[in-house]
Amino acid sequence: MIYTRQQLEEFEAQQLASYAIHSKNSKGRKYPEEEADLRTRFQRDRERVIHTTAFRRLEYKTQVFINHEGDYYRTRLTHTLEVAQIGRSVARSLGVNEDLTETICLAHDLGHPPFGHSGETALAKLMSEHGGFNHNHHTLRIVTFLESRYPDFPGLNLSWEVLEGIVKHETEYDRSDVQDYDPELRGHLEAQIANVADELAYTAHDLDDGLRSGMITPSQLDGIALWEIINESIGRRRTDALDDLSRHQIIRRLINFEITDLVQSIDRYLRKSNVKTALELQKLPYNVVGFSEDMYRRNRELKDFLFNNLYRHHRVVRMASKSEQIMSRIFAAYQKTPGTLPLQVQSLIPERGVERAVCDYIAGMTDRFAIDEYQRLFDVTVLP
Repeated sequence: MIYTRQQLEEFEAQQLASYAIHSKNSKGRKYPEEEADLRTRFQRDRERVIHTTAFRRLEYKTQVFINHEGDYYRTRLTHTLEVAQIGRSVARSLGVNEDLTETICLAHDLGHPPFGHSGETALAKLMSEHGGFNHNHHTLRIVTFLESRYPDFPGLNLSWEVLEGIVKHETEYDRSDVQDYDPELRGHLEAQIANVADELAYTAHDLDDGLRSGMITPSQLDGIALWEIINESIGRRRTDALDDLSRHQIIRRLINFEITDLVQSIDRYLRKSNVKTALELQKLPYNVVGFSEDMYRRNRELKDFLFNNLYRHHRVVRMASKSEQIMSRIFAAYQKTPGTLPLQVQSLIPERGVERAVCDYIAGMTDRFAIDEYQRLFDVTVLP
């Protein structure tokens, strides 16, 4: 049996909650298109995101560890996929639009430059007098302008609701400018889920990678409430060695523990708010997606631990310092001598200006390409 788009939209009408975003009620696309026969708008948007050049490049962009430090650490791509998995699980449990949630999750980090947050910090400084740089803004720039895949319009021409979710992506470390997307309204429920899925994912997998790398040890975590609760739940004692299997159990149990709390907490907020529509939900003075008070405190403790013991570990700080130097020197070289840029990038300078053209080019680099380009520019023994 073949399901048409109209039938899929009818399934949504029957199965999704009243405060979910229904694809047939979308505000549409900036450039009118005939919709697909066998996919909803948001399913089509998801495929468009996955097939972008920016999405493929995430495989070689830093999460915490530079790609060449090991094959088993998360990259920006594996982080994105884990966020999407968590987002789908939460959306499905609450009866909201899983396809929309997944699309926002898959797109949320497309604008990240090489070397993770240290790369973003470097570009933000370099562009401070030229319009600035923020990876959330750059994600929107990618999907609305920079990706060139269609003859009739720039970017991907994604649905309004996907763009709104991207623009209103906000976590503890990310802040958005929502000027052009109903700034008086909060993100819809699917966008709020994507935001918290991002935080949940990076907290769990940064802990996993930190333990795997040896930068943090099990004994350092003694006394951290979530760590103690999870270890007790799997029957692991403080004196037990942390082998790979135990670590996998802990991270798996941590994610399950947090998702369960999150779904139950959202359900309580929704019942208390008594909202009936997506618009009513967006007009609330608070987000409905969040953990219980106990879980929030436990997460805060774990995040503080990771900040002080992993993100400030001397190996991470050293690499961050190196990456800022790489980004700054490459930017300065291009800015001073635009002739060193590829011809395609040079052709964009009259339209965008030198600094923005350089910024767009560098932001699209992978860690590996940026390191190689640094050597080509500054190592006389390396051929250009």
